[in-house]
Amino acid sequence: MLSKVAEKLYWTARYMERVESTARLVSVYDSLLFDLPQEFDISWYNLVTLNSSESLFEKEYANRSELNVVKFLLADEANPSSMLSALNMVRENVRTTRDVLPYDYWEMVNELHIFARGNIRQGIFRRARHKFLGQMIKGCQQINGSIMGTMSRDASWHFLRLGRNLERADMATRLLDAGAVIQILSEAEIHMLIGQVVWGNVLRSSSADLSYRRTMRSAVRDCDVAAFLLYDPHFPRSLHFCLSAILAAVKKLPNSNEVVEKLQRILKTRYELENSQRLGDEFRDYLNQLQLDLGGLHLQFSQTWFSLEQKDTA
Repeated sequence: MLSKVAEKLYWTARYMERVESTARLVSVYDSLLFDLPQEFDISWYNLVTLNSSESLFEKEYANRSELNVVKFLLADEANPSSMLSALNMVRENVRTTRDVLPYDYWEMVNELHIFARGNIRQGIFRRARHKFLGQMIKGCQQINGSIMGTMSRDASWHFLRLGRNLERADMATRLLDAGAVIQILSEAEIHMLIGQVVWGNVLRSSSADLSYRRTMRSAVRDCDVAAFLLYDPHFPRSLHFCLSAILAAVKKLPNSNEVVEKLQRILKTRYELENSQRLGDEFRDYLNQLQLDLGGLHLQFSQTWFSLEQKDTA
């Protein structure tokens, strides 16, 4: 496989996952603001911070209103991480790699692209936001589900796996960081209520609430939610599951020894989460290091398989 084709497949999966994650994030945050007590002041701008896009947002918008933040995250094509920008990149990458992807994949991506561009105002304004974002999430899941049952587990599949799971792992750390920030800001007398609401929404943002309750067999508890989303080996959106899936894919690809070693080092690192006090600034530092490690993995992928000098990857 040509390295440029492998890279396009990798980014196709990353951008598709980013489309779904952004839709989930905005939808769940919308619900979170209704669930929190009125005296607790929380800004939509936290979502910009969560995506490390502060400088770009400040360049484009004069104030941090809900409308501006949602527009920036969903529709602003000057923002390369917005839902529409990511979907544009999915469509372009699929258009130029159609010979290694199931034909239905192109058709479904194209249909979702047309739907998103034609109905994006529903997502920006609150009245129909939930319905629009639900349709976007459903569309992404249908696309991913279609290749699960129709695509050969060859090199093309493995590069898609790399992109999808790296993006999921990164989003898992960012969601946990957002939950930790809100809990740190909460006052002691409403700390318990805030914890129930915030960490419940963190679970829902990953559709993890049912799996969490079946695995942990307890009510929502902050440190248990963090441990579940970081280390559960069976839930598809946990950090551990995503890194394990990347490791399994990497082992099927050539020249992968250095990548395997790096992944194994990350998988061995753990942060003890025995009580709520462990979810403070030290926990945020741990999550930040994980994000840096994931960024390092991306660079390792690029150097190993996407180098311009390297003509073939598999």
